Amino acid sequence: MNQTKTTTDNDNKNSKPAKTESTTTVPEWITETINGGSFRHVDLETGTNGWASPPGNIFSLRSHNYFTTKQKSPGGDYLLSLAAVDWLKSTTNKLDHILSRPDNRVIHALKTSKSNSFIFAVNFQIPGKEHYSLVFYYATQKPIPSDSLLHKFINVDDDSFRNERFKIVSNVVKGPWVVKAAAGKFGAFVVGKTVKCSYYRGVDYFEIDVDVSSSAILAALVRFMLGYITSLMVDVCFVVEAKTEEELPERLIGGARICSLELSSAFLVDDDDDEKKRRQRMMGAAEENDDKDEI
Repeated sequence: MNQTKTTTDNDNKNSKPAKTESTTTVPEWITETINGGSFRHVDLETGTNGWASPPGNIFSLRSHNYFTTKQKSPGGDYLLSLAAVDWLKSTTNKLDHILSRPDNRVIHALKTSKSNSFIFAVNFQIPGKEHYSLVFYYATQKPIPSDSLLHKFINVDDDSFRNERFKIVSNVVKGPWVVKAAAGKFGAFVVGKTVKCSYYRGVDYFEIDVDVSSSAILAALVRFMLGYITSLMVDVCFVVEAKTEEELPERLIGGARICSLELSSAFLVDDDDDEKKRRQRMMGAAEENDDKDEI
């Protein structure tokens, strides 16, 4: 049974989630997380071994009259801004509750900035001989309206509601046809109906851990795709599924494009003392001399 874990912060008990501002100004701490990762922010069309932010209109979501016409419409603007993507691995343990770690570079940047922002993270836990995690971080600054579906999803004390509503929409933009055909079976699906999800609610964050290994079919698909991963460009977005007329149209929480990922580039997160001393930097952080793509 999925359970939500809640953490508290006595210094900021009244902090609430927030919504992306319609402004071109990016807070300094988000600029830091965008540019400071070992898994790099790259060009949307030509980048390799990194991530980019595609326009929301490339995704099709349930329109305002979907239950009558079954029509979908372009996704439009994201509710939250993509702040970072981390590609991590551990040789010892599955990486759970990423945002609770003191060495997490994204939550550290937020707390250091003393911003009132809020982080929404999705942690895909990928099985194998080593434990991989692909983590998407989204940030927002203005409070999410209390009557919105996203606000309810984050704050409800009912994981069954979350399991019935959290949806992933994806598309293989570039890659062999055999991969596109296989991935199409999971082009849009409600995650909690397919795999085990764990939910963690902190004062200034909400995290979803998606355990891919809990579904034999999805795990097999992911293993298959990993065999072609350096030649793939994949778009993914996250949505709270609408089930009533009042909840339409659906809104994009956030999206990302993963560009020609290399397994070997994953940031090692083993927690033994020698490894921590050797690393001497935040989890997922770039080394100071890492080359950066021009965006």
